[in-house]
Amino acid sequence: MHKINNEALKISVVIPAYNCEKTIKTTIESVLKQTFTNFELIIINDGSKDATLDKIAQIHDPRIKVFSYPNAGGNVSRNRGLHHAVGEFVSFIDADDLWTPDKLQVQLQALQNNVDAQVAYSWTDYINENGEIFLSGTHITANGDVYEKLLINNFLESGSNPLIYREAVLELGGFDESLPAAQDWDMWLRLAAKYSFVAVPSVQILYRLSANSVSSNLAKQEKYCLQVITNAYHAKDLNNKSILKLSMTNLYKYLTCKALNRPHNRQKGIAAAGFLWKYFIYDYSRFKRTTFTLKLLLKISIIIFLPDNLSTNFFDNRKAVNLKT
Repeated sequence: MHKINNEALKISVVIPAYNCEKTIKTTIESVLKQTFTNFELIIINDGSKDATLDKIAQIHDPRIKVFSYPNAGGNVSRNRGLHHAVGEFVSFIDADDLWTPDKLQVQLQALQNNVDAQVAYSWTDYINENGEIFLSGTHITANGDVYEKLLINNFLESGSNPLIYREAVLELGGFDESLPAAQDWDMWLRLAAKYSFVAVPSVQILYRLSANSVSSNLAKQEKYCLQVITNAYHAKDLNNKSILKLSMTNLYKYLTCKALNRPHNRQKGIAAAGFLWKYFIYDYSRFKRTTFTLKLLLKISIIIFLPDNLSTNFFDNRKAVNLKT
């Protein structure tokens, strides 16, 4: 696609919002603070029953457009926002995530400088419920045809990341509304099957992890990630079992670490043990990573055999000591 004059550019930002009264204001503010200002902010209120709409109403900006619908889920909300959008480019952000102020500007510049690319993405770090960074993302830089790399590892890491030509998303029919989880990875893979990507090697996405987030439902994550992996593998006729095995390895490594995030409890510890076993089975390099595996196994054992409050306090205290040293 050809370059166009900056004055004519317009981006549509879409926020699906459901019962997010605690975080929606900070998310909106992170969008409104963008150094690139020629955008519309479409908020799809997905049948919220808390004070989400009241929080939104406290923010006055002519770029904000709010549409309310009965609850239908995040995928439907994203697609509803997509069809309200008028910008040449579109970007989605979940109602508890944050962007750095230069996110849109730098991603847009990356697309202008790489006219063959239809998708620009940035690096991600993870924040807790207090908005504090506690974990770095994968920070992978991949350009051009990223399909195989993206199948091996969802390095975009969330639905709040890329800037995309809106027509590209529309051509694919939007997000798959039949997927209760892993819908963003599915969308990025379908885009990567047809279009080139360009990376912005800078942390611009702050992805919030909380105990109540959709991504914390580990059994659902496993089921639908496996579905996405299988569909994507066969969709391109890759015929390379090592790619499939690497994808499974990374999935179970992710799920193991996810299960070991606080708050700790025995049920999550048992789930982590199951995921760790599957990680060990799929990992070609299992015997080169014995120290890593044993550390995970020790942590799982502590979580399973100690009472929930003691295991949580134990790891919190260890983290505090590490921060001081």
